[in-house]
Amino acid sequence: IEGICGRLVIDTITAAEPIGPKKLLDILIIEPCTGNTLAKLANGITDTPVTLAAKAHLRNERPVLIGLATNDALSASNIGRLMNVRNIYFVPMKQDDPSGKPRSVICDFDLTERSMQAALNGVQLQPLLL
Repeated sequence: IEGICGRLVIDTITAAEPIGPKKLLDILIIEPCTGNTLAKLANGITDTPVTLAAKAHLRNERPVLIGLATNDALSASNIGRLMNVRNIYFVPMKQDDPSGKPRSVICDFDLTERSMQAALNGVQLQPLLL
């Protein structure tokens, strides 16, 4: 990843802190986003590089795109809470195994680029639920 991007991976809280003040990103994409990360985002917990990056980025009124991949999305998650947060967008998602894992959801990774373009224009790509 570092070779493709020509930048170091941000893998510490300290390295994530400048994202906000320096406005380093146009958009932050969290993909795949686990249920644990989703819950932390919804509850303002910033104890990982990802959650701190999101908080710092949102402070600048810039978009965060979430691509869910979690077995508990339709149970103890915070999707609804985050859908009401300004500048948070989701990659359209669906149940990946309704009979075997009835609460599991996964985003359509093929829609990431279109979702990113929509989020950069302040729009949630629809339909959200596939």
